[in-house]
Formats: sequence, C-alpha cells, structure tokens
Amino acid sequence: MAEGEPLAPDGRVVIGQPRLDAKGCARIEERLPELGDWPRVRSRVVGNPADERRIARMVAGMTLAEKVGQMTQPEIGAITADEVREYGIGSVLNGGGSWPNRDKHAAVGDWLALADAYWTASKETRTKIPVIWGIDAVHGNNNVFGATVFPHNIGLGAAHDPCLVRDISAATAEQIRATGQDWAFAPTLAVPLDDRWGRTYEGYSEDPRITRAYGYEAVRGLQGKHPRRLTDGVLATAKHFIGDGGTIGGRDQGVNPSSTAEMINVHGQGYYGALAAGAQTVMVSFNSWTNAELGITEGKLHGSDLALNGILKGKMGFDGLVVSDWNGIGQVEGCTNSSCPRAINAGIDIVMVPNDWKAFIANTVAQVESGEIPVARIDDAVTRILRVKLRSGVFDAPKPSERAGAGDPLAYRELAREAVRKSQVLLKNDGQVLPLARGSRVLVVGKSADSMQNQTGGWTLSWQGTGNTNADFPVGTTVLGGLQEALGADNVVFSETGDVDPAGFDAVVAVIGETPYAEGVGDLTTRTLELARLQPGDLRVLDKVSGRGVPVVTVLISGRPLHVNKELNRSDAFVAAWLPGTEAAGVADVLVAGPHRFTGKLSYSWPKVPCGGPLNPGAPGYEPLFPLGYGLRSGEAGSVPELDETSPGYSCSGGGGGNADQDLELYNRQDIAPYRSYIGSPENWGGTEIGPDGTAAHASISVVPVDVSVQGDGLRTTWNGTDAGQLYVQNPDGGSDLRPYLNADSALVFDTIVHQPPAKRTVVSAHCVYPCLAEFDATETFRSLPVGAKATVKIPVSCFAAGGLDFENVNTPFLVWTDGAFDVSFANVRWVPGAGDDPDALLC
Repeated sequence: MAEGEPLAPDGRVVIGQPRLDAKGCARIEERLPELGDWPRVRSRVVGNPADERRIARMVAGMTLAEKVGQMTQPEIGAITADEVREYGIGSVLNGGGSWPNRDKHAAVGDWLALADAYWTASKETRTKIPVIWGIDAVHGNNNVFGATVFPHNIGLGAAHDPCLVRDISAATAEQIRATGQDWAFAPTLAVPLDDRWGRTYEGYSEDPRITRAYGYEAVRGLQGKHPRRLTDGVLATAKHFIGDGGTIGGRDQGVNPSSTAEMINVHGQGYYGALAAGAQTVMVSFNSWTNAELGITEGKLHGSDLALNGILKGKMGFDGLVVSDWNGIGQVEGCTNSSCPRAINAGIDIVMVPNDWKAFIANTVAQVESGEIPVARIDDAVTRILRVKLRSGVFDAPKPSERAGAGDPLAYRELAREAVRKSQVLLKNDGQVLPLARGSRVLVVGKSADSMQNQTGGWTLSWQGTGNTNADFPVGTTVLGGLQEALGADNVVFSETGDVDPAGFDAVVAVIGETPYAEGVGDLTTRTLELARLQPGDLRVLDKVSGRGVPVVTVLISGRPLHVNKELNRSDAFVAAWLPGTEAAGVADVLVAGPHRFTGKLSYSWPKVPCGGPLNPGAPGYEPLFPLGYGLRSGEAGSVPELDETSPGYSCSGGGGGNADQDLELYNRQDIAPYRSYIGSPENWGGTEIGPDGTAAHASISVVPVDVSVQGDGLRTTWNGTDAGQLYVQNPDGGSDLRPYLNADSALVFDTIVHQPPAKRTVVSAHCVYPCLAEFDATETFRSLPVGAKATVKIPVSCFAAGGLDFENVNTPFLVWTDGAFDVSFANVRWVPGAGDDPDALLC
C-alpha cells in the first residue's frame, strides 16, 4: 500500500491526492501498488449540502419531459436555439469538424454568439436551467480557427513532465472559455497496449504510472483551483471508461479481454488520478469487456451495469455525471441510436445522441411511463447533471460572452513551443551529428517539413485532421519555418521530393511520417507497422539523399512508434517528433545548437519487427528496438547497428500457403492501403476514385458519406436507374495472393443499410484482374433486408472460388454492380477468416 492511500472501512484502498514532486505536481511513481479490488477515490471537489438541498427541490419540481431534456445532448449542427428552448435541452456538443454556421474559419465572436443563443434559450425555459456545451478540446481548443494547438498526448508523455500537462490543460481551459464552451471532452486516459490502434497518440503512455500522474494534473489544469466552483476553469472529462487501449489487435471499439485485475491495475490508473483531482464527468468507452474463459461477459460498456453503476459510481464513489460517446448507445445489444433503456439503467446520465435526439426524447419518455426505465433512475441522472452544473458555476454565471476570459486571444505559442521541445526523443545520433551548428547550410526534404496538417494530426479543425492546408493555421510554425528561423532563411533550401543534389550542404533534414487520422481510420489491424509500406514516398525521398556524403537527420512525424528499420539505416540521426501541433519551431530548437537540449524519453516501446502484437515491458517476448524510457541527450552519441529490412508487404496475414488468421480490411471509414474505392459506369468504366471527402458522382451512380455504425463510417451509394454502375474497392498496383483466406473459410463481410431495395439484378463480385472474376447474385439478399436498418452480410469467399476466381491474383476483392435503381450504404468492408462457416453466412 502506497503512502497516502489508507484503507476504507471495507478494507479497500482509498486514493486521494497523490504524492507531489519538487515542483508541486503529481509525481510519476517508481511503482504503483498492486490493488486487489477497485479503490475508493476521494475527490478534491467536495460536496456541498446546500447544493444537494437545492438540487432535490429542483428535481421534485420538474416534469418527466424536462428531466429527459436535461439528459439529451444533440450536436450543434442538428439543433437550433429555439429547439433548445422548446425541449429544455440540458447540453449540446460539437463534433470534430463542426463549427458555428458550418464555417471552418468561424471567428471567436461567432462561437460566442452561438453559445449565447443556446444559453439564452435555456434560461427562457420554465426551469431556467442553463445549457452547457461540450467540445473535443483534446490538444488545445483544436476545433477553433486560430487557436494554438499543443502536441498530442503521446508527445506530452515523452516529456515526463506532469506540471507541463497541468499548464497546457489550464491554457486549454482559457481557450475554451474564450469561445464560450463549458466542458472539455478531455483528458483521454487510455493505456494503449497495441500500437496498431489508431488512437494510440491520444494516450500519454503504455505505462499506467505516467497516465495516473498526468490524469491528475490534466484535470487540475482544466478545472482550476476552486474546490466547489469551477470559477477559473471548465469541466473536464475522464475518458473513455474503460479499457479502450487494451482491445484485441488494437481494434478501435473492439473487445478488451482483460482480467478484472488488469482492468484495476492497468486501465483504471488514469481514472484514479483524474477522479482524485475532481473530474466531474466520465465518458463511456465504445469498447466491449468480454472474456468468456474468465466469466466476463459485459459486452459493450455503454450497457454495462457492472462497470458504470457497480464499479464507477459504486466502488469508486464517483458522484458526477456519466456521458455516452457519439451514438454509443446504438451499439448496445437490442438498442438503436435513439432508444436504449439498458444504457440508461446501466448508469448513463447524459446521452450523446447527435442527430436522432427528438426520437430519443420521445422513446425515453415512453420507456419511463411504461416502467422500463425506473423514475428513480431518471431522478438520479438529473440530480447528477444538476450537481455538476452547480459545481461548474454556470447557474450563477452570466451569458458566455460576458464571462471572464470571453473573447481572449487563443495563442499560447511559447508554452506550446516548450512542450514540443520537451517531447522530442533522439533515437540515433551517429557521429554526434546533432545538434547542428549555428549557420549550417541545410537541405530540408520530405512532405511533412512544411505541412501544418501533418504535424497537427487528427482532431484538428476537422475530425480526422484531413482537408487542412497551411492557410488554415494563421498562427504557428512548421518544422521548415523553425529551421529557417534558427539557421537563417538563406541557409535553408527546401525540396519536398528530395530532387536537389545534397552536395555542398552541411546536412540534410528529412521530415517524414504519417498523414492525419483519428478514431477507426487510423487502425492498422492486419497491416504492417512499417513506415516504408504505410508511406512509401518517404523512403523514396530518403533514398535520394542518403549515402551521398552528407549526414542525414530524419525527423519522424507520427502518432505512434513505427517500424522504421529502413529509415534508420538511411539516417545518421533520427528524432521521434510525434505530432507537435502548431509550434513545430520547438523541433528546430533542439535540432540546432543553442540553449535547448533533447530531454524526451520514450513513453512507448519501439518495435523491432513490422508485425506482431502488443509490445509492453513485462510481457512475454518483450524485445523492442528501443525500450520504454529510452532517449539520448543532446550531444550524446548513439549508434544503431544495421537493421533487418525484411518486409512482409502491406499485410501481416501471411502468403500463399497456410490459413489467414486476421481480417483483410478493405474499407473502414476510409480506404485501407493498398486498396482504394471507386465508382464506374459507362461514363468511365476505368473508375473514378472516391475522394477523401467520401464523394464521387457519375450520371447513373453517386456516393456520399454516411453514418452506418459510427460517425462517418460508410458510403451511401445511389444508382438512379438510368444506366449501369458499380462501386468497388481495388488495389491499383495489381493483384494479391489471397489463397490463405480461401484456406481459412473466410467470408466477404460488410455492414449495410438498404434505403431502397434493388429494382434489377444486383451482384457482388471479386475480380482477379478483369475479365477474370466471379459473381454472387445478391439481388434477393438486398431485397430481404429490412429497409432503413443496419445489417451485416457475409458472403463465403468459397462462392467466388466456385465461380472461378483466381485467388492467387485478386485485385478487386469487393464490387457491387446493378443497372437498376438501388440506394444502399456500405461500411466496414473486409474479408474475415472463419466467417464463411458462421450460421448467418449466405449460401452459394
């Protein structure tokens, strides 16, 4: 038992304020005690009996409709101020890529005007309960044009500095108050154990000791210093409860098979810190918690009474509110996006129901009136909501534009630059190439050198962080700009493609790495962690400049550790820069000799091989290239021996022999490399690629993005019946050997919603470079599906084998063709080993 963690009367540990370091911030402990049960957490936000009496009177005087209105959270693009007034809505949110007036460049005044409109409308209701607005401010107020964007959490983890996290969180709270919101959907407290997960960068570390200390300071920074009223802060959110970083294969929204002990001692640690600091809201995770061998059958956590009522509110003693994630209730068995008594009964107090909120209100009222949801559960939810609102200070605050800090500047450039400096990790420094001398003449290459989009990553202005240009960031500096500032513009030459002879330069700085992604889209699952496969152009650039007699310094922009053996072999020095945000001049601060030095240490283990599962200390077979905590200091020599460059190709599922054991993903919220999605018709049978915005159109067929299971995960495809057309997913580089999937009794699996059944014959096919193909007549399959409801279709790939498909050379593993009217949405398209034998698989 650690100091400061006494025993409760029932013998369980009580966790409160952590031990502090010399700077007065939560200490990253050398070790955490092994807990045998969920601890009681003592919050620094203390209860107020006067508040409780006031809340009880308010709840007693509310109608059922008013109570349910408080529990309902629509998205700003789907609700007006008049509707807030009419329905007595308790909170609103804006998703990533949602702005006032749908204007990406909305000014601070526009945000405040909308906040004022919602607030005024809520104060004109019978109850006069103020509405609150939640926002995904996960690395600064990252939805807002002109705001300083801080490094993503993975970079902050490498800084090993809890005080820095506190200061950034406090600055973020000031940015949020400037634009009129009350509630940050942060911090993320995941402990990512498999770097194939697309949200790895949202976690501070695979080490729960770091997550626990950071969780405490992040909440303290966001919520401010007052123990009863958040007068100088905003509401923080401990998310996502619980275990999102421990899913099988790193699959977003997948299954966490952890034992109870692992949940308590690994995935729970961030929550102990955050709740002790006074977090008033907890967001539920999309993942499931299931391990049949251990008798754990909770399924989706949005419907888990054990996790929410039993553990969070019961054993841990959390008295704030629990909010669902985006349409999260719709993933609970037996539920839809607008109806889920099980989730409410399990302990969710506010339901994030972005678009279907009117139906949710009607359904929930009816379910209470029928007794399916007890009135006592509704009253408890509203009590918690009002308690949090009172503690947030909004009951006594004026409208958002008149509050302290409203309209203040959004720039915190020096703090962000400091965070970037502290987050850089030097992995290789052969011959002490770094730091570069002042006045050095440098050739800068690589697509990420002058790209605000790449260096800020996901959850920046848009949900996935895509579609941005440097012009979308009026305040900030790229890596290139930082080098120009440090060395002088005349000493820096930039060639994105590396088509400049490096002779005559003192060094080459190659800035390479990942392009932006966020939840779901960033998952690798069956794909390799090999950067050379994920971003082949970067290796080509390095090949042009390495081995030319000039030292090469490589800066990697990424949201996770990646297999970079090839890139390391071509580099004299190598820096993990993570996703630095808008102030990448901090990268140059440590590359160039001066007062600032490399101090960052890995908060994630670095892979030695391109395929493989979790890579965490203490696990069997732990053999990283660089271990957790590794990092060279400035001026310190650090050679890396020549590394194995063996490549598995794009997939880690095996070659022509044997059985595939992992899904082959084709489309999962976006194209999965090497596959791309297209439409074809007599207008262009060669194919028109579907753009990154999810749209494409011919005269007879068109595609737009749509929600099927989760936000923006599908392609709604409409044939208008004027001519034939096809939607397909293809590898433009040629065919692949997919015999292992045939050997493994796989099925082509996709989620679908039929909006209008097909009028004429409709086929699903796979092609082995046209005209080699095999078709499955799916006309009656689509006609038999319920209109407007999501369904999952499984077509055994053996059906294609029977039709003559050459599995050794498949280039188009999914194609849908018809020449009649048909309106249908597709999502999560993949080949799944073993699914051909499932009871619900179709018959050939």
